[in-house]
Amino acid sequence: MLRTLLQGGIMMVPIGICSLVGLTIIIERLIALRRRLVFDEQVMRLVDGFSDKTSPEMALGICRRGHGAFARLIEECLQVRHLEHDQIIETMHASGRTQVASLERGLNILEIIAGVAPLLGLLGTVLGMIRVFNAITARGIGNPQVLSSGIAEALITTVAGLCVAIPAVAFHSWLARRVDDYATEMQERATGFIVRLMACQKKDWKE
Repeated sequence: MLRTLLQGGIMMVPIGICSLVGLTIIIERLIALRRRLVFDEQVMRLVDGFSDKTSPEMALGICRRGHGAFARLIEECLQVRHLEHDQIIETMHASGRTQVASLERGLNILEIIAGVAPLLGLLGTVLGMIRVFNAITARGIGNPQVLSSGIAEALITTVAGLCVAIPAVAFHSWLARRVDDYATEMQERATGFIVRLMACQKKDWKE
């Protein structure tokens, strides 16, 4: 297998680097985007059970001790709870964008790898064919070994580039979809939490 890869020539080096970087990003994001690391269980229970009997200070403490993007989002909402409703919603959207960006970390690089890897393979193919034509020009077509090494270089780099790009495209699409689903759920839950929070505060003001 190693001998076959070495036949791909110099373009196997950047393709190999793309492969390692892409694999690292995929593994790291698969771990980081586990649901329990995004949605802290205590914060989820706090949001679902929030009522006028819940102390905002206690809720803020739970969020600060919690981990994950959702805890940070609810923490931001609680910190600005004394502002007007529109300002709280604006803060939620700003914080939400920040948390989604953290969830998407590395996905843009994975997308670049998915686009660059097949192009590197194509470049390797062109270089391999140039090598074949140079061999034909210099020695004619009487030496099949020289021709076969150039053709092998052309084909191997193409296959290697596609082998890197295909999983990169698949995982990028899947991980991006997961981030979108998390973002939608965070926004829906945070919006509902803000509505209950404002209702509780209005009730306290009346009392």
